[in-house]
Amino acid sequence: MKYNICCENKAASRGDVTRLKHLMARAFRGERLNIGFIGGSITQGSLATLPERCYAYLVYEWWRGNFPKSEFTYINAGIGGTTSQLGVARADEDLLSKEPDFVIIEFSVNDESTEHFLETYEGLVRKVYGAKTAPAVLLVHNVCYDTGANAQVMHAQIGRHYDLPSVSMQSAIYPEVVAGRIDRREITPDDLHPNDAGHELVASVITSFLEKIKCEAEAELKTNPEKNPAQINSGVSSDIDSDTDTKPIREALTENAYEVSVRYQNHNSTPVLDGFCADDAPQSDITDCFKRGWTAKKAGDSICFSVKGTGIAVLYRKSVKKPAPVAEVTVDGAHTLRLDANFDEDWGDKLELDTVMEHGEYREHQVEIRITEAHGDDAVPFYLTAVIASGESV
Repeated sequence: MKYNICCENKAASRGDVTRLKHLMARAFRGERLNIGFIGGSITQGSLATLPERCYAYLVYEWWRGNFPKSEFTYINAGIGGTTSQLGVARADEDLLSKEPDFVIIEFSVNDESTEHFLETYEGLVRKVYGAKTAPAVLLVHNVCYDTGANAQVMHAQIGRHYDLPSVSMQSAIYPEVVAGRIDRREITPDDLHPNDAGHELVASVITSFLEKIKCEAEAELKTNPEKNPAQINSGVSSDIDSDTDTKPIREALTENAYEVSVRYQNHNSTPVLDGFCADDAPQSDITDCFKRGWTAKKAGDSICFSVKGTGIAVLYRKSVKKPAPVAEVTVDGAHTLRLDANFDEDWGDKLELDTVMEHGEYREHQVEIRITEAHGDDAVPFYLTAVIASGESV
């Protein structure tokens, strides 16, 4: 069943659409453009029957269909079960290295509604918005369809602070579910991940907003047809033919300890190994998560890093195959956290991110991960995917 939901004012926050209009003007003129997405499992395309049926690809198809003179490249940097804290650490490699001209950021059902994720989300938004390609950024807030829960209260603060356009499924789709006009089982089997119809519905809310901006951009281009928007990456004016070049990004709303985050893996670091072994198997794509790391299986095995920052986090595998080893991470001999690789759910192995230190002293820190519990019948070794250091000066 198809549903038609207009992107009314309650469903979208317009924000400053200058960059978006400039991008559309470039698309009208036939430039090559890169359309990017970063988020969690919904962006990755979870529960869509084909990758081409997820909301991200459908939005990409909207760009292709509406600007036939241009060539577009699709960049999907969605990874299931991940938050904006990992997103900001991997954004350079997984997204910004592809030089996107348009980026949707989608983490509102992955992040919790806390001050911590307010800060990590701001770091990601600042990193993407401040990238060298000056991409047009659109924030997308998905929702849990049984409860209406998400992190939009926190994330919208960032959107308002930077005056960014955003689209909310909490405002657009969820009220229709509550009112009974949409049967949630027709759009999602688990109240979170859309099926094909759900992805199509999410995409329609986004493209409805984009369509409005496109109509405005087209009208403004007709008024000033000689203006070259390729020379204008962003600006302060709402007029598409503004001569204003890039405007400085606003001061951070939070302490902004995550905008600069470095993900240390075995291809870009040389930790001291004692029993841990580097995993050199090739990685098929960014969703092939348990690669570029290190494994260990005996009690006492250790790996030590020297990293600089104000915050430290550990990325490792929680496995449904049990038993699995347990490790402990220690920072400077003081900050200690238990890393239990046994996953208590059954949907698959999880890429777990644990924060060990936050808002500490900016300096070099010694990080040690040591196996503390191992069993003769362990089904899998302990898999350390990365150590993440955050908080360097921008």
